Amino acid sequence: MQAKELIRRVSEMALPLCDANGVVLWDVEFEKEGGIQLLTITIDRDGGVDISQCEAISRAIDPMLDAKEFDSLPAYTLCVSSAGLERKLKKPAHFEKFIGAKVEIRFYKPIDGAKSVQGILSGYDNGCITLEQDGNSRIYEPGDVAVCRLVVDI
Repeated sequence: MQAKELIRRVSEMALPLCDANGVVLWDVEFEKEGGIQLLTITIDRDGGVDISQCEAISRAIDPMLDAKEFDSLPAYTLCVSSAGLERKLKKPAHFEKFIGAKVEIRFYKPIDGAKSVQGILSGYDNGCITLEQDGNSRIYEPGDVAVCRLVVDI
């Protein structure tokens, strides 16, 4: 099973589990970190996610992942976690929810000598991120952006 298909299937299975547990499915990723494959289900909820919600989703989806359709997967570790305060924004709905919030964009390669920038997220259109910095607006193309995440100033 290809990674994209795995993510789609796991998302389909996790969505009703998340609804039943009062959380939102934020993201599903299947990535290699170090020498370990991680299947990460990220959840969110207004007011925050606690460990019992992560545990409930993990316990509910774990036996579902024993289905024959997942037999071809390499060994992996299942991780269910909160999106966190400084969460990654990946989907259009993520960006729309946080228009007006402070974000950091990291680039694949430096732009104007910088590997990252911070500013206020003012727009998102078809992968292009508009950032306000010191009264100036700049659009960053999706091919330049490695990651965009919220910034929490304490």
